[in-house]
Amino acid sequence: MKTKTLARVGGLLYLADGIAGGFSEYVRTSNTVQGDAVATASNVASHLTLFRMAFATDLSDLLLYLTVGIILFTIFRPINGPVALAMLLLNSVSVPIQALNMLSHGAVILLATQSQFAMVSSPTMLLLLLDLHRVGYLIAQIFFGLYLLPLGYLVYRSGYLPRLVGVVLMVGAAGYAAGVGFSLAAPGFQSSLATAFGLVGGIAELVFLLWLLIGGIAEPRQGALKWAA
Repeated sequence: MKTKTLARVGGLLYLADGIAGGFSEYVRTSNTVQGDAVATASNVASHLTLFRMAFATDLSDLLLYLTVGIILFTIFRPINGPVALAMLLLNSVSVPIQALNMLSHGAVILLATQSQFAMVSSPTMLLLLLDLHRVGYLIAQIFFGLYLLPLGYLVYRSGYLPRLVGVVLMVGAAGYAAGVGFSLAAPGFQSSLATAFGLVGGIAELVFLLWLLIGGIAEPRQGALKWAA
């Protein structure tokens, strides 16, 4: 497959990854009422089908994310092999963390299913499981956020895309890292500043995938293929 075609495939999968993950996260956050376990349990019981769908889309999201990492490694390995490998490792480390984190989501479904006809019997436990999932996602964000740093460097050096896109990706990595830091320092691991910094990372990824889909990639600059094997 030509590099340009591979990049567009990667962009499409990246977009699918964002949609799947965004849907799953929306289902969880929109039905969680912080500080009100009973209201949260009632929401989950009322939207149990959505929670099952979110569980499935999150699992598909993990496969999509790992596939995107492999595609990007294939594209950028000729630019700088060690940096491309670092990018792939950061990408792949976050996948098993997120996969294990899905156990708490699955437990929410089991708990709600067992008592859906008589209201959830343990609202406090259900809210705790959703909070645990949020903290697990925060841990995984350390790695899938930092993976934007070597990716941004590779984009900057390659000439495949405008250098500004590479800079945006590296700024996005800093945004994700700052967001995690503010979350860990805040009571309950929640901070409005973390949300704002996380948005910076999200916008950076959106710029990158849209450029892959719409603008495509150009031929590398002369001398860019430094580490070609």
